[in-house]
Amino acid sequence: MMASLTNNLRIGFGIALACALLAPAPLRAANKDIDRLAVQIAALQGQLAEIQRTGDETRTEIKRLAELVAEQNALLRKAAADGRQTNEALATSLKELTERVSELSEALQAVKATFPLPPAGPAADASASVPGGAAGTTPPAGAPATGTTAPAPTAPPPAPRELYSQAYADYARGNYDLAMQGFSEYLKAYPTTDFSDNAQYWIGECLYGKKMYAEAIEAWNTLLKDFPTSDKLPDARVKKGMSLERLGRRSQALVEYRYVVDRYPTSQAARIARERLNP
Repeated sequence: MMASLTNNLRIGFGIALACALLAPAPLRAANKDIDRLAVQIAALQGQLAEIQRTGDETRTEIKRLAELVAEQNALLRKAAADGRQTNEALATSLKELTERVSELSEALQAVKATFPLPPAGPAADASASVPGGAAGTTPPAGAPATGTTAPAPTAPPPAPRELYSQAYADYARGNYDLAMQGFSEYLKAYPTTDFSDNAQYWIGECLYGKKMYAEAIEAWNTLLKDFPTSDKLPDARVKKGMSLERLGRRSQALVEYRYVVDRYPTSQAARIARERLNP
């Protein structure tokens, strides 16, 4: 009995000892897994930090490039604006020079018309030998008259600039009737100068100022027909549209506004037309 109890104790002790020896193995394995996970987490953290650093550098570079593009755009806009100003100045100078040449030519024609040159050659000599001719001798009594009285020369019209400026001054003062008279005289005397189309345009403006909208439309239609390359066409079409609106013809006015926006999109008249299209 005693021997059996001793054997049982020995077996139990052996089993306990075996359990004690086997217990640390899973713990050591778990520690190794934790260490591997820690290494992997550290590697991932390092990669994340690198990605964040690269992202910051990329954002900085994008910002720098955006600023550079904005600066280049500003320079291009300035260059374009300077170019437009230069072109406008050259166009103005050219127009003034052309106008001046036209005025001188017209003044020369007026002088020639007022003071015609005397005939040269034998005709002049013959007039000197005829009684009562250039020599100033008195014809005999009862002798028939050998010549006719020359008509008085017609006074030349005022210079173009003077006539146009006076008409425009009358318009600016609200003297529309006088202004229309001046612009009409300008067109009659100088129908083909650089300011002839302007004169026709301002006749329409005078009529518009007098609330004669139908007549103003006719004046601007004349401008469109007689001066198809005038730089006043955008303004004339916008004011024609406004006159049509005053007459209750809104749908026809919209046609004029859309034409100006499509044909002259960068003009001041187009800006007004857009406002009239979207009141």
